[in-house]
Amino acid sequence: MLHEHADNALLTYLVAHALASTLFAFCLMPLISVPRGLSQQRLTLVALIALVSFAIPIVGMLGCVAALLALRRSHGRDMGRKFPSMQLPEFDQHQLNSNSRRQTGLRTFLSNPAAPVASRMRAMVALNNVSGRIASPMLRTALTDSSDDLRLLAYSMLDSKEQQISQTIHSEQQALQQAIEAEGPSPLGPRGVQAAWALSDLYWEMIYQGIAQSDVREHAIFQSLHYCLMALEQRPKNALLHLRKGRLMQLTQDYTQAQNAYEMALALGLAPTRVIPYQAEIHFLQHNYSQVQKLMHTLDATQAQPRLRPSIQYWSAA
Repeated sequence: MLHEHADNALLTYLVAHALASTLFAFCLMPLISVPRGLSQQRLTLVALIALVSFAIPIVGMLGCVAALLALRRSHGRDMGRKFPSMQLPEFDQHQLNSNSRRQTGLRTFLSNPAAPVASRMRAMVALNNVSGRIASPMLRTALTDSSDDLRLLAYSMLDSKEQQISQTIHSEQQALQQAIEAEGPSPLGPRGVQAAWALSDLYWEMIYQGIAQSDVREHAIFQSLHYCLMALEQRPKNALLHLRKGRLMQLTQDYTQAQNAYEMALALGLAPTRVIPYQAEIHFLQHNYSQVQKLMHTLDATQAQPRLRPSIQYWSAA
């Protein structure tokens, strides 16, 4: 065919060369290393080798062989490397025992406008079985929802929670008044102390659950503190009352009185894990980070609540 000048000879050569290039590409197929399940990429490379071999008859073939050997060698080194091992995070048993994952999903579902309103309303009704501290923020978020039905349901549920506590407060105030009439105003008798303590708890619950907002919250803080001090007059050795006083003083930003109350609670035998985090929080708000670290170092992570352990570990490692 080299000595002929006819078109048929050229066409015969090109067909034979194309077949030879294709067969050569398939012969190099075992040298092509691609991840499993990507056979289409392997066929694409075979077609590329055949095209290069056809376009550049000798140099192209040698270049394809050299390129495949180089790629196979580099891939072999990479495939021999092991993946780095990562240490698994510590499993939090508290999350297993709580409804935290359900609460997170519920919050996302309630704020999803694409979800059917009827399904979101059923999910909101399920908040009756959730702690008020978690349910109240969700309900307040729902007050700005675009659905009128959802807003009305959220408002009624919040109002119901507030009315329940308000009715209990009214009952305890009557009990306190009756105790004062029966036992005298000063000093308070056992019934009076019990009623004052209950009133402090109820107002604190309004604060803790987020039911009281703005000016109502300020009123609840001072009312809870008022009844707490009334109970402390007759129970000066009660550590829980001193802790309550410290929390309320901290909310009013009277940090000196709050620290004194916390110190008294510790002196009366309250567990450090229940008091020291609040002391550390005050120092944190005052930007006294070295004191925060010092206080958190004194805590034993094994004795603390699961949700407190990450904070202890963080400040211990700092």
